[in-house]
Amino acid sequence: MAANGECGECLRRPPALTQTRAVFVYGFPLDRLVPRFKFHRDLAAGRLMAELMAGPLASAPRPDAIVPVALHPHRIRQRGYDQALELARPLAAALALPLRPDLLHRVRATAPQSELDAGQRQRNVARAFRVVPQAALPGHVALVDDVMTTGATLQAAARALLGAGVRRVDAWVCARVP
Repeated sequence: MAANGECGECLRRPPALTQTRAVFVYGFPLDRLVPRFKFHRDLAAGRLMAELMAGPLASAPRPDAIVPVALHPHRIRQRGYDQALELARPLAAALALPLRPDLLHRVRATAPQSELDAGQRQRNVARAFRVVPQAALPGHVALVDDVMTTGATLQAAARALLGAGVRRVDAWVCARVP
């Protein structure tokens, strides 16, 4: 571990995310609530998750905008909604932050990350995201998603945003898998 707290891997390959805030560890009761929200159209569960996130995230460095991690249009058609957007919308309202679902698009349909190991997850989401050309970019954004496992999806989305000109990208997730 370096004197500044960075591990050797982070020194060799710096992460795209400046900071990650996970409000909960993924376990009971979140392991029951998240699937209801994500796979069973329980949008009330998503609103509850956003409410639970708002208090702890109010003390985080304040971004210029909240950006939900984008789903591919095919997955939105299958599911009927975008769970990250449904989580980000009430969170942005509670924290009085602009919501920018227009910035980030998933341009490649990818396999579900839950079916892959860590290396496969990174390859699966590589170049899966694009930022809308000529969009007015905020300097600092918070990417919002429901669960973080390896961080591959959030890192890929952050790289796309940084490559387009965003200066700082943080991740705000409801739960982190231990």
